[in-house]
Formats: sequence, structure tokens, C-alpha cells
Amino acid sequence: MLNIKLLDCTLRDGGYLVDAEFGDTTIKGIICGLLESNIDIIECGFLKNEEHKLGTTIYNNISQVKEYLPKDTKKASFVLLADYSRYSISNLENYDGGAIDGIRACFFKDERYEVIDFCREIVKKGYKLYVQPVDILGYSDKELIEFIEMVNPLEPYAFSIVDTFGSMYKSDLQRVFYLINNNLTKTSSIGFHSHNNLQMSFALSQEFVEFSQGLRNVIIDSTICGLGRGAGNTNTELMLQYMNKKFNANYDIDIILDLIDNYIESIKARCEWGYSIPYYLAGSYSAHVNNISYLIKKASISSKDMRFILNKIGSTNRKRYDYNLLEKTYVEYVNTFKDDSKEKHILKQIFMGRDILIILPGKTLVTFESVILKYINEYNPIVISVNIIIDKYKIDYIYFSNRQRYNYWKHDSRYKRYKKIITSNISKNTIEDEISVDFGKLVKCGWEQLDNSGILLLRLLDLFNVNSIALAGFDGYNNAYYDNYARQELERKLDFISSENANRELLSMLEEYKATRQSKCKISFITPSKFQEVFK
Repeated sequence: MLNIKLLDCTLRDGGYLVDAEFGDTTIKGIICGLLESNIDIIECGFLKNEEHKLGTTIYNNISQVKEYLPKDTKKASFVLLADYSRYSISNLENYDGGAIDGIRACFFKDERYEVIDFCREIVKKGYKLYVQPVDILGYSDKELIEFIEMVNPLEPYAFSIVDTFGSMYKSDLQRVFYLINNNLTKTSSIGFHSHNNLQMSFALSQEFVEFSQGLRNVIIDSTICGLGRGAGNTNTELMLQYMNKKFNANYDIDIILDLIDNYIESIKARCEWGYSIPYYLAGSYSAHVNNISYLIKKASISSKDMRFILNKIGSTNRKRYDYNLLEKTYVEYVNTFKDDSKEKHILKQIFMGRDILIILPGKTLVTFESVILKYINEYNPIVISVNIIIDKYKIDYIYFSNRQRYNYWKHDSRYKRYKKIITSNISKNTIEDEISVDFGKLVKCGWEQLDNSGILLLRLLDLFNVNSIALAGFDGYNNAYYDNYARQELERKLDFISSENANRELLSMLEEYKATRQSKCKISFITPSKFQEVFK
């Protein structure tokens, strides 16, 4: 007889990607499909101290979930996850014999003593108790054994190994499993919840099944298509196929494939998850995925920069997320202080009283070429290109504050033709054809895109009493891939949400610049821009 159960948590863990707003139809469709596919346990969402909105998977009591469940629910068990710090257990009704028969209690290590009363109330109210310690690798062997001894009197239905940061290897999983198996009450199952930061999720889930045989009932967490924040989770469809092939289980994979076609593909079109180098770094450093989500939005950050910053903030801080600390650490890291008074004096002599054309790398550099050339011919401006070399226009200076762009273009055969203005986060040393200015004096905190090159250049030019500034290629972002930049190799993948947020931030930064700039020179967009109303 099989001692393995599969728990699908698509509607809970996948909720991070869509703010739990799946929609009424999708929630009902996924639950019905999972039920028909013979999934053993279905997690329907979160219990939180928030008002339930129709079409979301955040609830504050059991009765709110019932409207999403089909009439016949006998083929599976249904559970919800309650975050100890975000849910008042007094809101939970007593178990009434209905479909929702289990509560998964989630908590951080420093909450482990307080959570016992929370767990006790779950049992007292008649539910199966699932104990879900965040970041199991953050416990020493002694701490884990002590905590298990505290939990054992409650006889939990399951105690889970939660690889919160996706940082486990096979040896880690084996060690923790045998430690729990030797100390946990024998009536409890052991669960495994994995994240795919190191591309180990599916492999570790198989290992977990293999070495648990004959020792303990186990539960494997998974999501459809690995849906989940950051690198995502173990794939439900992969686990079903594995179980059918290796253990002659009876899961209906075709139904899961229909769920993917009908519901998950539309989420894929607007959200991104799965293995990537930044999330590999999160796994390597046992870092909360929100740290990576924040850092990756910095325009000039590289993978090795993220690695340095994660290391710099320390093991304790990176397991949570403190955006103020991240921003402070990032600015300190990229800011190589430079006394640039001499350089700024030179630049002032060059730019004072002149018309300036700033060419940024937006798509309109190509589509409005004739407009830009006409402007250059009529006004004879000093032309400064930002992070791009483009032959169509007579460029006087190239401005770099983005290290990735700088490192890309410095190997181009045309690079040496141009004079450069660079910021000190790239290099503080003045070499031939490069004028270096202090990065720190141009940056203002408070935005994720605090290092946007166009904004930094506007702040620099504000010091030089220029006559006018015209902007070309400052388009704003679209969510369509390969539709943001004048050159394909500069493209970065954006989804609808990130492009909208980026535009909102740039608008805010431009408005702040307009309100605080010293100069009153005319500023205009000569190519279409999502921000052209700012300077009208």
C-alpha cells in the first residue's frame, strides 16, 4: 500500500505571483481539476487577517472557502495555510465535518515557542495539524529536536521539511529527514516543500520518496507547472508522472494538462517564474526571494553585484527582506566616491549656454529617425547618447552610468571614436576620452530604479546652466518583448506588471526632478514618450 500523498499548493504558493487574484472561474476550475486528477490533498489558499475578496485565495475563515468547492469532495482532503504572524486563530471556526479538514501552520524560527499555542488551538478546533517550519535548514540539530519534542504531544498530522530558500542538496535532505524521522511521533507524516532555485526540486522530491519507503508516511508539495514566486516549486505534472510510472499510482495527467492549457498559460503570459541566475544566487545564499526581486530591478546591477550584496547584508538579514537595508547596501556598493570638482568645471565650460540633445536607447530612435535628424540640423545641439552607440546620429559624448551597458560597449570597435562621460560606480579614474563624475551625488533614494541613467544625466546637466534639453528615445516601457529598445541586444524581458511599475516610477522621478531642479531651461521630448506631459 502506498505511503505517499501528493499535496498541490498551486492556489496558495502560486498566489504570490498574482496577489492571490486568480479569479472565481480559475479557482473553481483548478480545484475541480485537481480533484478529478486524484490529487490527495488540495491547498485552497491562505488564512489571513484580511477581508476576503471574491476571486482571491485569501480567506479569514473556512466558510468563505466553501463557495469555491464542488459538491462532491470525498476524493481528496482540503487544507489552508495559516501564517502565525498574520492570522488570529480565534477567527477559525470549529471543524464541522466539511471538506476543509486540515490547517498548515507556518512560522519563522524565532516564533517557534509562541506557535505551540496556535497549533494547539488548531487541534482543539478539530482540524488536522500540519506543522510548517520556515527555513528548516536554519535550525541546528539540537534546536530541531527540541522543537519536535514540543510538537509531539499535539500529534500533528504532518511535520514538513520546508526548503524555503531552495538551498538544499541531497545530503541536507537526508540528514533532516532522518533527524525528524527518529524523533517525530510515529503517527505523523513527514512532508517536503521544495523550491527550485538550484534546479533540484524534482530530483529531491524523488529522493525524498525513495529513502522514506518503509520508514514513514510522506507528503510531497507541488504546484502546476512549478507555479510560484521566484524559481517556483516542484511541478505537479512531473510528480504525477513519476508516481504513475514508479509506483503504479492512478493520477490522471490529462486533466492536469487541461488545467495548464485552460488556466496556467494565461498566468504565464503575464507572470514569470522558474530557474534563473538571480534565483540561483538566492538559493546559494539561503536568501528570501524578495531580496532578489528588489535587486533585479536595479538597472545597472549584475549577477556578481547581487552576490556581493547578499553576502554583505549577512545570513540573518537575507533570510528576511529589508528594502531600506538593501537600498543602502546597494548605494554604498556602487558608489565609489570621487572628488569631481575639476571634471564638473570642465563640463560646465562645455555645456553652459548650449542646446543639449539626449539620445536614450528607446525604440523611437529607429522609428523617428527623420525627426531626430531634423532637430540636429536645425539646432546644432551637443548630442549625448546614453548607454548606446548608434551610427545614425552625430554623437559628441556617450554617457554611461550603467556598468552592464558600459562593459558591453567598451568591446565595440566604435567605442574609441567617442568622448565619454562616466559615473564613478563604473570607474573613478580619469583616462583618455573619459570624464568621470561622482555617482553618489546624482543618486536619490526612494525608488527601485534609483540608478536610471537618463534621470542621473538630467541631474548632472542641471549643474551647468544649459540653454535647453531635448530628449529622444525616452519612450517608457512596454510589456511586449523586443519592443523597448533601439537595438535587440539591449532588450530585457518585462511582463505587464513590471513595465507598468517601471513607468510609474520613472514618471515619479521625472516629476521630482522637475520640482527640484535648479535650472529653468526648456525641456522637451522630440520623440513620443509616456512621460511627455511632465514638461509641458
